[in-house]
Amino acid sequence: MTAGLAASASRGAAVTLGGQGVRILVQLVGIVVLARLLSPEDYGLLAIAALIVGFGELFRDFGLSSAAVQAKVLTDGQRDNLFWLNAGIGAALALLLCAAAPLVALAFGDDRLTLVAVVMSGIFVLNGLSTQYRAMHARHLRFGRLAVAEIGGQVAGVAVGIGLAVGGSGYWALVAQQLTQGLVALLALGLTSGWLPGRVARSESIRPFLRYGMPLLGTQVLNYAGRNMDTLVLGARFGAAPLGLYNRAFQLVMMPLLQVQAPSTRVALPVLARLQDDRKRFAEFIGFGQITLLTLIGGVFAVMFAQAHALVAVMLGDQWMEAVPIFRALLVAGFFQAAGYATSWVFLAKGLTREQFRYALTTRPVLAAIIVGGSAWGLQGVAVAYTVGAALLWPTALLWIRWVSDAPVATMFWNGVRTGAVVTVAAALSFASTAAFPADAHAWRLLIGTLAVLVAAVVIALVWPAFRRDLLAIAAMRRYFGSRSRRSAGGEPQVAVPVGPEPALTPKAGTDT
Repeated sequence: MTAGLAASASRGAAVTLGGQGVRILVQLVGIVVLARLLSPEDYGLLAIAALIVGFGELFRDFGLSSAAVQAKVLTDGQRDNLFWLNAGIGAALALLLCAAAPLVALAFGDDRLTLVAVVMSGIFVLNGLSTQYRAMHARHLRFGRLAVAEIGGQVAGVAVGIGLAVGGSGYWALVAQQLTQGLVALLALGLTSGWLPGRVARSESIRPFLRYGMPLLGTQVLNYAGRNMDTLVLGARFGAAPLGLYNRAFQLVMMPLLQVQAPSTRVALPVLARLQDDRKRFAEFIGFGQITLLTLIGGVFAVMFAQAHALVAVMLGDQWMEAVPIFRALLVAGFFQAAGYATSWVFLAKGLTREQFRYALTTRPVLAAIIVGGSAWGLQGVAVAYTVGAALLWPTALLWIRWVSDAPVATMFWNGVRTGAVVTVAAALSFASTAAFPADAHAWRLLIGTLAVLVAAVVIALVWPAFRRDLLAIAAMRRYFGSRSRRSAGGEPQVAVPVGPEPALTPKAGTDT
């Protein structure tokens, strides 16, 4: 990597992680407050509407945001054309959902879904307008502006949601939260971009972007269907209230996972796209990125698994304790999902979207079948089935990219195995450290349980050199990326050679409140 991109990536990682810290805090406030003001049925209704909207969002994006970030060349005319295409698709999807809203209500047996779906269709319009603004900021590594937009949207959304929930608006508080978040983020992205789209440039072809995006869209549709089969099955078989219980457990898992995955992918994809022809440096960067993500999320998940009862009581309240066994099963699934994120980086950065589609076409029906089978045992059966599916998909994805790329598959596998072993030991020690505490000593359980995970990490690092090198590499992140900034004549940041210790080697439907 050249120094320009290295310094930009380093600053971007720091800014993005800092922004995610603020977002997690805001999200925690939303979860704690709204879970005490709203019922599982309220969350179940929104989860059904979000399932439909999330599916449409895949077509609204059409893979064009990733295509714009990955492209080696993007002209002003092509950017304008991509903007209007995304905006047009968003408007068309909004009209389609309004027309289909009565059918959605009929399918799930709840008339309230008709108006909810109509109102939620506005998300297509908001996100259609913001897609290329997000892609433009990510392409030029303007992660600070992205963080400002996302934090502002989330703060506004949580504030509106809590205000309406206090006033007794029920599930409409959650609907308003989603729309407010999208609107404020769009305004912030537009105001910080310094760009207004021009007219459609008929002389500028966007066929290369469509060729990249179409197989990616197919992959995302299959992934979405597989990962949301649990929501679909639970909503159809058991109704809104049980689905709401499952949805809160799932969102507690996804909250830290998405807060780490989203910024890591945002930083990794543009950097890896520039390194796609340099095998050695590509391998170094993806190994470092994967181990950083897994170590961070693994430590959080170790505490969450060991102290699940205390965490659910503090975050949601005692009325949600039935979600604890579901929560624990989904935490295991979440770790396997995190381990697999790096395989997605390989597919996207190297432009292997057709191969990614073939992989999804082969594996997602299997995942869906496992979940449908697990539903015979109710909520817990669905959660366990989802976890089994996630555990099978990770090594399958690694084998697939081994066949179609020169990615460091062995390194990526042992990264996951090593971190998984550390997380298992840390979770066991955290659980044992609070076993004698009173059941209602939630704060002490969380505090001592967290300290036990940190102590376990230090002890394991002292006796296991490979894990010690992982921690040293993460600690030296700034040095790994480099420190000097230099740009090419065209103004694009270039990739710099990593220095420092060498590593030892979605969107699921639902609210984000």
